[in-house]
Amino acid sequence: MANYGKWIGGGIGWVLGGPIGALLGYLFGSMFDSLSKGEFEYYQPTAKDFTGQGHKSNTPQTQHGDFTISLLILTAAVMRADKRVLKSELNYVKSFLISQFGTVQAAQFVLMLRDILKQDIDTQGVSKQIARYMDYSSKLQLLHYLFGIVLADGHSHSEEILVVETIANYLGISSADYTSIRAMFIKDNQNNYAILNISPQASDEEVKKAYRRMTLKHHPDKVAHLGSDIQEAAKEKFQKINEAYSAIKAERGMT
Repeated sequence: MANYGKWIGGGIGWVLGGPIGALLGYLFGSMFDSLSKGEFEYYQPTAKDFTGQGHKSNTPQTQHGDFTISLLILTAAVMRADKRVLKSELNYVKSFLISQFGTVQAAQFVLMLRDILKQDIDTQGVSKQIARYMDYSSKLQLLHYLFGIVLADGHSHSEEILVVETIANYLGISSADYTSIRAMFIKDNQNNYAILNISPQASDEEVKKAYRRMTLKHHPDKVAHLGSDIQEAAKEKFQKINEAYSAIKAERGMT
Protein backbone atom coordinates (compact mmCIF):
# COMPACT_ATOMS: atom_id res chain seq x y z
CA MET A 1 0.00 0.00 0.00
CA ALA A 2 1.32 3.48 -0.87
CA ASN A 3 2.82 5.71 1.81
CA TYR A 4 1.60 8.97 0.27
CA GLY A 5 -0.10 9.94 3.51
CA LYS A 6 3.05 9.34 5.53
CA TRP A 7 5.01 11.60 3.21
CA ILE A 8 2.48 14.40 3.71
CA GLY A 9 2.57 13.86 7.46
CA GLY A 10 6.32 14.31 7.49
CA GLY A 11 5.94 17.90 6.31
CA ILE A 12 2.73 18.89 8.04
CA GLY A 13 4.56 20.55 10.94
CA TRP A 14 5.02 23.90 9.20
CA VAL A 15 2.70 23.65 6.20
CA LEU A 16 -0.54 23.06 8.13
CA GLY A 17 -1.47 26.75 8.13
CA GLY A 18 -1.30 29.50 5.55
CA PRO A 19 -1.77 29.17 1.77
CA ILE A 20 0.11 25.86 1.62
CA GLY A 21 -2.17 24.45 4.30
CA ALA A 22 -5.20 25.53 2.28
CA LEU A 23 -3.96 23.58 -0.72
CA LEU A 24 -3.18 20.55 1.41
CA GLY A 25 -6.67 20.69 2.89
CA TYR A 26 -8.09 20.06 -0.55
CA LEU A 27 -5.57 17.34 -1.27
CA PHE A 28 -6.30 15.56 2.00
CA GLY A 29 -9.95 15.41 0.93
CA SER A 30 -8.92 13.75 -2.31
CA MET A 31 -6.73 11.31 -0.41
CA PHE A 32 -9.52 10.30 1.95
CA ASP A 33 -11.85 9.77 -1.00
CA SER A 34 -9.31 7.31 -2.34
CA LEU A 35 -8.77 5.36 0.88
CA SER A 36 -11.50 2.88 0.08
CA LYS A 37 -9.76 2.14 -3.21
CA GLY A 38 -6.52 1.27 -1.42
CA GLU A 39 -4.61 4.00 -3.23
CA PHE A 40 -3.31 5.76 -0.12
CA GLU A 41 -2.26 4.73 3.37
CA TYR A 42 -3.72 6.92 6.08
CA TYR A 43 -1.32 8.81 8.31
CA GLN A 44 -2.48 10.14 11.65
CA PRO A 45 -0.46 13.30 12.42
CA THR A 46 0.80 13.56 15.97
CA ALA A 47 0.89 16.60 18.22
CA LYS A 48 4.56 16.87 17.37
CA ASP A 49 3.66 17.26 13.69
CA PHE A 50 1.20 20.07 14.36
CA THR A 51 3.31 22.08 16.79
CA GLY A 52 6.69 21.66 15.18
CA GLN A 53 8.13 20.67 18.56
CA GLY A 54 10.43 18.23 16.86
CA HIS A 55 12.56 21.18 15.82
CA LYS A 56 15.26 22.52 18.12
CA SER A 57 14.93 26.20 17.23
CA ASN A 58 12.39 28.83 16.29
CA THR A 59 13.61 28.60 12.69
CA PRO A 60 13.25 24.89 11.86
CA GLN A 61 15.57 23.28 9.40
CA THR A 62 13.84 22.21 6.23
CA GLN A 63 12.79 18.57 6.34
CA HIS A 64 12.57 16.24 3.36
CA GLY A 65 8.76 16.26 3.27
CA ASP A 66 8.69 20.06 3.58
CA PHE A 67 11.00 20.44 0.60
CA THR A 68 9.00 18.09 -1.62
CA ILE A 69 5.65 19.70 -0.81
CA SER A 70 7.12 23.09 -1.72
CA LEU A 71 8.68 21.69 -4.86
CA LEU A 72 5.36 20.32 -6.15
CA ILE A 73 3.36 23.48 -5.45
CA LEU A 74 5.88 25.79 -7.13
CA THR A 75 6.24 23.27 -9.97
CA ALA A 76 2.58 23.81 -10.72
CA ALA A 77 2.97 27.61 -10.56
CA VAL A 78 5.77 27.58 -13.16
CA MET A 79 4.09 25.03 -15.42
CA ARG A 80 0.94 27.15 -15.61
CA ALA A 81 2.77 30.46 -16.16
CA ASP A 82 2.22 30.49 -19.93
CA LYS A 83 -1.39 29.26 -19.60
CA ARG A 84 -0.55 25.76 -20.82
CA VAL A 85 1.03 22.60 -19.47
CA LEU A 86 3.38 21.02 -21.99
CA LYS A 87 4.06 17.31 -22.28
CA SER A 88 7.79 18.07 -22.22
CA GLU A 89 7.36 19.78 -18.84
CA LEU A 90 5.42 16.85 -17.44
CA ASN A 91 8.06 14.45 -18.74
CA TYR A 92 10.82 16.54 -17.13
CA VAL A 93 9.04 16.56 -13.79
CA LYS A 94 8.26 12.84 -13.95
CA SER A 95 11.85 12.02 -14.89
CA PHE A 96 13.18 14.16 -12.05
CA LEU A 97 10.84 12.61 -9.49
CA ILE A 98 11.67 9.07 -10.62
CA SER A 99 15.42 9.72 -10.51
CA GLN A 100 15.21 11.27 -7.06
CA PHE A 101 12.49 9.25 -5.32
CA GLY A 102 11.99 6.03 -7.26
CA THR A 103 9.15 4.88 -9.52
CA VAL A 104 6.55 4.09 -6.85
CA GLN A 105 6.93 7.30 -4.86
CA ALA A 106 7.23 9.40 -8.02
CA ALA A 107 3.88 8.08 -9.23
CA GLN A 108 2.30 9.25 -5.98
CA PHE A 109 3.84 12.70 -6.35
CA VAL A 110 2.60 12.99 -9.94
CA LEU A 111 -0.93 12.27 -8.72
CA MET A 112 -0.59 15.03 -6.19
CA LEU A 113 0.81 17.43 -8.81
CA ARG A 114 -2.15 16.65 -11.05
CA ASP A 115 -4.52 17.87 -8.35
CA ILE A 116 -2.43 20.93 -7.50
CA LEU A 117 -2.48 22.01 -11.16
CA LYS A 118 -6.27 22.29 -10.91
CA GLN A 119 -6.12 24.72 -8.00
CA ASP A 120 -5.56 28.46 -7.78
CA ILE A 121 -2.07 29.00 -6.40
CA ASP A 122 -1.24 32.03 -4.31
CA THR A 123 2.35 32.22 -5.54
CA GLN A 124 3.25 35.14 -3.29
CA GLY A 125 1.69 33.63 -0.18
CA VAL A 126 3.11 30.16 -0.77
CA SER A 127 6.60 31.49 -1.53
CA LYS A 128 6.64 33.75 1.52
CA GLN A 129 5.47 30.90 3.74
CA ILE A 130 8.27 28.73 2.38
CA ALA A 131 10.75 31.57 2.88
CA ARG A 132 10.02 31.69 6.61
CA TYR A 133 10.96 28.08 7.20
CA MET A 134 13.21 26.83 4.40
CA ASP A 135 16.96 27.15 4.80
CA TYR A 136 18.80 29.14 2.15
CA SER A 137 20.64 26.24 0.53
CA SER A 138 17.33 24.43 0.02
CA LYS A 139 15.87 27.55 -1.60
CA LEU A 140 18.77 27.66 -4.06
CA GLN A 141 18.23 24.02 -4.96
CA LEU A 142 14.52 24.66 -5.45
CA LEU A 143 15.27 27.55 -7.82
CA HIS A 144 17.67 25.39 -9.81
CA TYR A 145 14.94 22.79 -10.29
CA LEU A 146 12.37 25.40 -11.39
CA PHE A 147 14.67 26.67 -14.13
CA GLY A 148 14.90 23.07 -15.35
CA ILE A 149 11.14 23.17 -15.94
CA VAL A 150 11.47 26.44 -17.88
CA LEU A 151 13.87 24.81 -20.34
CA ALA A 152 12.15 21.41 -20.44
CA ASP A 153 11.21 21.86 -24.11
CA GLY A 154 14.60 23.28 -25.07
CA HIS A 155 13.44 26.90 -25.13
CA SER A 156 13.21 29.65 -22.53
CA HIS A 157 9.79 31.26 -22.08
CA SER A 158 9.54 34.81 -20.78
CA GLU A 159 6.35 34.15 -18.79
CA GLU A 160 7.91 31.20 -16.95
CA ILE A 161 11.19 33.04 -16.33
CA LEU A 162 9.21 35.93 -14.85
CA VAL A 163 7.37 33.56 -12.48
CA VAL A 164 10.64 31.97 -11.39
CA GLU A 165 12.18 35.41 -10.80
CA THR A 166 9.11 36.43 -8.80
CA ILE A 167 9.31 33.27 -6.71
CA ALA A 168 13.02 33.90 -6.10
CA ASN A 169 12.24 37.42 -4.84
CA TYR A 170 9.53 36.17 -2.48
CA LEU A 171 11.86 33.44 -1.21
CA GLY A 172 14.43 36.07 -0.31
CA ILE A 173 17.06 34.81 -2.74
CA SER A 174 19.63 37.52 -3.42
CA SER A 175 19.84 39.13 -6.84
CA ALA A 176 23.40 37.84 -7.23
CA ASP A 177 22.41 34.24 -6.49
CA TYR A 178 19.40 34.46 -8.79
CA THR A 179 21.58 35.82 -11.61
CA SER A 180 24.12 33.05 -11.05
CA ILE A 181 21.56 30.24 -11.24
CA ARG A 182 19.75 31.85 -14.17
CA ALA A 183 23.05 31.98 -16.07
CA MET A 184 23.39 28.21 -15.66
CA PHE A 185 20.30 27.83 -17.87
CA ILE A 186 19.83 31.02 -19.91
CA LYS A 187 23.01 31.34 -21.93
CA ASP A 188 24.74 34.54 -23.07
CA ASN A 189 28.25 35.64 -23.94
CA GLN A 190 29.18 36.35 -20.33
CA ASN A 191 27.53 33.22 -18.93
CA ASN A 192 30.55 31.75 -17.14
CA TYR A 193 31.27 35.00 -15.31
CA ALA A 194 27.62 35.39 -14.34
CA ILE A 195 27.63 31.91 -12.81
CA LEU A 196 30.52 32.96 -10.55
CA ASN A 197 28.85 36.33 -9.77
CA ILE A 198 31.73 38.38 -11.17
CA SER A 199 32.30 40.61 -14.19
CA PRO A 200 34.59 39.77 -17.13
CA GLN A 201 36.83 42.60 -15.89
CA ALA A 202 37.58 40.76 -12.63
CA SER A 203 41.23 39.98 -11.92
CA ASP A 204 42.52 36.41 -11.85
CA GLU A 205 42.69 36.57 -8.06
CA GLU A 206 39.08 37.78 -7.91
CA VAL A 207 38.06 34.87 -10.14
CA LYS A 208 39.72 32.41 -7.77
CA LYS A 209 38.08 33.98 -4.72
CA ALA A 210 34.68 33.96 -6.43
CA TYR A 211 35.06 30.29 -7.28
CA ARG A 212 35.93 29.37 -3.70
CA ARG A 213 32.99 31.43 -2.41
CA MET A 214 30.53 29.78 -4.83
CA THR A 215 31.71 26.24 -4.11
CA LEU A 216 31.19 26.82 -0.41
CA LYS A 217 27.71 28.26 -0.92
CA HIS A 218 26.49 25.61 -3.37
CA HIS A 219 28.25 22.50 -2.11
CA PRO A 220 25.92 19.43 -2.19
CA ASP A 221 26.63 18.80 1.49
CA LYS A 222 24.62 21.96 2.22
CA VAL A 223 21.42 20.04 1.40
CA ALA A 224 22.44 16.72 2.93
CA HIS A 225 19.66 17.10 5.52
CA LEU A 226 17.09 16.77 2.72
CA GLY A 227 18.25 13.27 1.91
CA SER A 228 20.64 11.66 -0.54
CA ASP A 229 18.22 12.07 -3.46
CA ILE A 230 18.10 15.87 -3.26
CA GLN A 231 21.83 15.96 -2.55
CA GLU A 232 22.43 14.15 -5.83
CA ALA A 233 20.33 16.73 -7.67
CA ALA A 234 22.45 19.52 -6.16
CA LYS A 235 25.58 18.04 -7.72
CA GLU A 236 24.43 19.18 -11.17
CA LYS A 237 24.55 22.83 -10.11
CA PHE A 238 27.90 22.30 -8.41
CA GLN A 239 29.24 20.83 -11.64
CA LYS A 240 28.16 23.92 -13.61
CA ILE A 241 30.17 26.10 -11.23
CA ASN A 242 33.24 23.94 -11.79
CA GLU A 243 32.72 23.99 -15.56
CA ALA A 244 32.40 27.79 -15.59
CA TYR A 245 35.59 28.17 -13.58
CA SER A 246 37.47 25.75 -15.83
CA ALA A 247 36.31 27.63 -18.94
CA ILE A 248 37.46 30.98 -17.53
CA LYS A 249 40.83 29.54 -16.52
CA ALA A 250 41.34 28.10 -20.01
CA GLU A 251 40.35 31.39 -21.63
CA ARG A 252 42.77 33.37 -19.45
CA GLY A 253 45.54 30.77 -19.31
CA MET A 254 45.27 30.65 -15.54
CA THR A 255 46.98 27.90 -13.57
